[in-house]
Amino acid sequence: MSFPYSRKSKSEVDTVLIADDFSSKLKNGMIIILNGDLGAGKTFFIKHVLQKFGITNTNSPTFAIVNEYMGDKVFYHFDFYRINKESELHDIGIEDYFNDEQSIIFIEWGNLFPHVLPKKRIEINISYINDNEREFNFLEYE
Repeated sequence: MSFPYSRKSKSEVDTVLIADDFSSKLKNGMIIILNGDLGAGKTFFIKHVLQKFGITNTNSPTFAIVNEYMGDKVFYHFDFYRINKESELHDIGIEDYFNDEQSIIFIEWGNLFPHVLPKKRIEINISYINDNEREFNFLEYE
């Protein structure tokens, strides 16, 4: 996978295709941060990535903070939106999750706590173009 790159979506079908393509590149130990406004499609994107691994019953971890999914791989899906302080992330053992090389981690709203994020990660920034269109910008940090 070569970074950075961008993809435009003009529909939910396009977003599913972008998610499908991205899912084929995932490996254990990867940490993926998704940033974007409310309703930009972060959870929708993750849901369709997880479906490629046999995981069909997903929901946003906004209130749970983290959801664990077992399919062809192990996934942790975090949502930092309702976190008030960085210490709350340390209290749930965020570093232990980051050190789990046998899982793949998705984090929505990671931009709210940038100092907690590991240096090595992929960020997907989702921007509104209009009501139906989105731009997905994929960046890699080493």
